[in-house]
Amino acid sequence: MSMNPFDNDNNNGNNGMNNMFLPPNYAVVQNKETQEVKVQKVGFSFTTLVFGIWPSVFRGDFYNTLCMIGVDFILAMVLTFLTGLNIAASAYEVFLIMPLAWSFVYNMMFFRHLQNKGFVPIDKRSAELLKRSHYFK
Repeated sequence: MSMNPFDNDNNNGNNGMNNMFLPPNYAVVQNKETQEVKVQKVGFSFTTLVFGIWPSVFRGDFYNTLCMIGVDFILAMVLTFLTGLNIAASAYEVFLIMPLAWSFVYNMMFFRHLQNKGFVPIDKRSAELLKRSHYFK
């Protein structure tokens, strides 16, 4: 009898993941050179919605953190230019609104950065999920 509540056959063929079961929207990737394994969610990032850029900082994803901060500051400057608000007010408005936008795209940004660093899906299920979601090319 399977103890997997998601009924997605994760108890079989996980390539040494010690029968770890995963929700259907999580993918496992591994760097073939360093053998580092990452298990991450595919789809909407609720942590980014609630905490803004902090999940990327805690994941050690400083590349995407700097990209997000850069886009936020550029949008604040554009908003200042278009509305005449001072930069502090514009930055405040941007930093209130942008976590919603980042929550839709951050997980994809993270997986694409991992792919550029040499990470590949560890099993067929993860590969299919990442390709179906357009996270990996």
